[in-house]
Amino acid sequence: MIYDVVVIGGGASGLACALRLVQSGKKIKIAIIDAGERLGKKLAATGNGQGNISNTNMSPSHYYGGGAAFAAKIACADPYQGSRLFDFLFTADEKGRIYPSGRQASSLSDCFMRKISSAADIFLSVKVTEIKKGFSLRLSDGREINARFVVFCVGGKVQKQFKTDGSSYALITPFGHKITSLYPSLVQLKTETKYIKPLKGIRADCALSAAVDGKILKTVRGDVIFTEYGVSGNAVFAVSPLITDKRNSSVIIEFLPDISKSVIKKNIDERKQAGCSADELLSGTLHNKLGRAVIARAKAEGGEIVSVLKNFSLPVFGTLGFDYAQVTRGGVDFNGITEELESKYVKNLFFAGEVLDVDGDCGGYNLQWAFTSGVAAAESVLKRL
Repeated sequence: MIYDVVVIGGGASGLACALRLVQSGKKIKIAIIDAGERLGKKLAATGNGQGNISNTNMSPSHYYGGGAAFAAKIACADPYQGSRLFDFLFTADEKGRIYPSGRQASSLSDCFMRKISSAADIFLSVKVTEIKKGFSLRLSDGREINARFVVFCVGGKVQKQFKTDGSSYALITPFGHKITSLYPSLVQLKTETKYIKPLKGIRADCALSAAVDGKILKTVRGDVIFTEYGVSGNAVFAVSPLITDKRNSSVIIEFLPDISKSVIKKNIDERKQAGCSADELLSGTLHNKLGRAVIARAKAEGGEIVSVLKNFSLPVFGTLGFDYAQVTRGGVDFNGITEELESKYVKNLFFAGEVLDVDGDCGGYNLQWAFTSGVAAAESVLKRL
């Protein structure tokens, strides 16, 4: 079989690319190949099942990796660009996160399928095992197909339940493409647990800072969830991109970020004078177990309670790994990619999405990159066609 365009990978970037090709009005023979049993499976689970596809607060500071500048260039131009791929309405919440108005992520993949399925050949539960220049693609079921253009949208290395285990990078390294070091991002952190073992399952609204060699890189406000291995929660996901690939890193928790040290200290002093027991000086002010953990650490370290409460630092030893991360940090090196997202080594081979060395913050930034890069790759292909 000979196709004009073969899209390898049926995730967010691959589907966006395929849809743009379909909607071009040109007679294009398209194939989509995916290792999963259905297209858009990961997309249907995004945003805790609600489909957070973008964010109104777009800026270059939300992107990382060798392709961050390029990602910001196309992703930050229009926060609602991705939503225009769909034929239903979207709304933004108080944090700028853009969702389908129905708050159902599966509606995203359903819409793609409705628009694409009759206009493209779809190969499911099959992997590409070899790509030869020209292009000849060998599939895991023994078939071989040919294409004028290939768009490589295979995703990264995270969440292997979605058939993204990182093995597909090997398909393009024979052409000269380099893969930067890969790390899990938007992921739970393994930390020192000495003072937080009793806190398993407790959630707290905190100001959380990420630091490397004692230097604070970023501070965010959000939930921190204490676990048997360290910390999780949206605040942890927000700072993890800055430290998952760093040594000598730590997170610093500020409890009660809306209350000043002086007010807390005055309350503690008043409770002491009223005869409150030492272990209960923070009861009611913090969750009882949190309060006791802060007081116990202050005693052990010979510090003031209020100082520990505002500067509860935990050394970071690692992450929970690729299986639990939301995105991959690292990927195909942008030194081998043109501004049109084409390979510098193989003509008519294009890239989009998480497979490239780009990752973004939590809050819709990664899907915005996936959609905009998928559309950009399609536009580049259409120019050639």
